[in-house]
Amino acid sequence: MDLNIVIGLPAYNEEKNIAKILVQLMNKGYQIIVCNDGSNDSTGLIAKKMGVTVIEHEKNLGYGAAIRSIFQKSKEMNYDILVTFDTDGQHRIEDISKVIKPIIDKDADIVIGSRFLNDNDEVPTYRKIGIKAITKISNISTELNLSDSQSGFRSYNKKSILELNPSDFGMGVSTELLIKASQKKLKILEVPITILYGGDTSTQNPVKHGASVIISTVKFTAIEHPLKFYGLPGAILLTIGLFFIVWTIQEFTISRQIITNIALIGTGSTLLGSMLLITSIMLFSIINVVREK
Repeated sequence: MDLNIVIGLPAYNEEKNIAKILVQLMNKGYQIIVCNDGSNDSTGLIAKKMGVTVIEHEKNLGYGAAIRSIFQKSKEMNYDILVTFDTDGQHRIEDISKVIKPIIDKDADIVIGSRFLNDNDEVPTYRKIGIKAITKISNISTELNLSDSQSGFRSYNKKSILELNPSDFGMGVSTELLIKASQKKLKILEVPITILYGGDTSTQNPVKHGASVIISTVKFTAIEHPLKFYGLPGAILLTIGLFFIVWTIQEFTISRQIITNIALIGTGSTLLGSMLLITSIMLFSIINVVREK
């Protein structure tokens, strides 16, 4: 059975690279969706003239917003496999076949092209350190063991396309999709790819990228695991608070004096711990009701 495969290209001010990439993809016979994310150059015009499907954002919304639009269009057009592929010249057309093979073979629901499974990768050292640090944080939240959670070169099968709904507008969308995929028990594999950082390729500011991913990870961990995220710290704080309150009562019984510092720590910790526990229970209940609907 022939599978309906589409390559989704998030693009922002990529007029230098996009025509070459589109020609290479079209020569391979791939169907293409370009999300022109509010570019102020000729990116959108070039894509339209080349006859591919183009989604236009009136203003720059961010990488995550572009991925979201590509997912929505892929659902509308009923594609079997979606491959997300950067338009800055860092990814190789030749690696697409590697990324889609496990899905065609039904070995995975999502495949990530990892920059760190290839001994000949060209990732600069400072970026490698940052990406691996972010990946460790993502792995804790997703309970996965990935080598490159931030790679934008991925493939998704039809089940993943239908079930995943990205909402993060920034670079944190890569982590968001993994958290949601993990929660839905989708099978995720990695394959080695070669990355190219030379020429006119552009790179996301690593500090901004890292901050966006960490914030996204915290946000979606709180949503997916409220009892763990709020409840555990709440229980710890409540225990500490009760300990200091008992200590305060004991000191008052002996000396008829209230030690202010101990009393404040006990009261503050108890209140904060109680609030976090109540929050965790309320969020857990609300989220489960929403999921059941």
